[in-house]
Amino acid sequence: MVDFFLLLMLAGAGDEMQGIKRGIVEMADMIAITKADGHNLEAAKKAVNEYTSALHLYPLPPSGWTPKVIPCSARENSGIKEIWNTIVDYLSFTRNNGYFETKRDEQALYWFHETLNEGLKNHFFGNHQFQKEIQKLEEQIRKRHKEPFSAATQILRDYFEKRK
Repeated sequence: MVDFFLLLMLAGAGDEMQGIKRGIVEMADMIAITKADGHNLEAAKKAVNEYTSALHLYPLPPSGWTPKVIPCSARENSGIKEIWNTIVDYLSFTRNNGYFETKRDEQALYWFHETLNEGLKNHFFGNHQFQKEIQKLEEQIRKRHKEPFSAATQILRDYFEKRK
């Protein structure tokens, strides 16, 4: 749950992680190519170009923001100001188009539902009477004497009947 997703990538890390990287790259609001200094500077510049080109292949994210790719080096203190300015630009952009508040609303509802789910699970699984019944049903399922869905329906029906 963040307002801005900054993805840090190392140039020349290899293509063996492409499947994993693709999913995470799609989520990024900005990609910072790190260690863009010394012998790694050329590889970092190449990575900036490759990621910039790749990002144009993805559909525009719901925020309407086009993700940026910026090289940076902590050693040389380069790119840090540009990263910060991009974050500020993103926040301004998403506040102006309403996405920032929409995302915050979605996050608040997500946590509301997660809290409800966690509370219900804790209440249900914390009930000692039903823990024993669950263990019996699990054993019946393992032995293929009971189907998982009918077992779940049975225990939930019993649970809610006792709540009335």
